[in-house]
Order: sequence, then C-alpha cells, then structure tokens
Amino acid sequence: MESLKMFYYKCIRVWKTLKKPTKKEFEMTAKVSAIGILILGVIGFIISIIMGYL
Repeated sequence: MESLKMFYYKCIRVWKTLKKPTKKEFEMTAKVSAIGILILGVIGFIISIIMGYL
C-alpha cells in the first residue's frame, strides 16, 4: 500500500511540472517524427525489394 501511495505522489509531482508545448515545439516534434517514420518506411521498402530479388 505504501508503494502505491509513493507512486501517486510521484505522479502528482510530475503532473505539476508538465507544461503545454508551444506551437513551434509541437511542429518541430511532428516534423522529426514524420521524418523518422519516412526513413523507416524507405528502409523497409528497400529491404523488401532486395529480398524479392534473392
């Protein structure tokens, strides 16, 4: 029961320190995520083409 109480207090502490990202921060995060997904997709596509020839 004590560990659950400590977990609750830690969650409250983190929640109080959170802040809403600015529009610029949000756009940067979205761009970086999109680039990462695109890179992984291209790598997967290239691997599937290579495996098709083997």
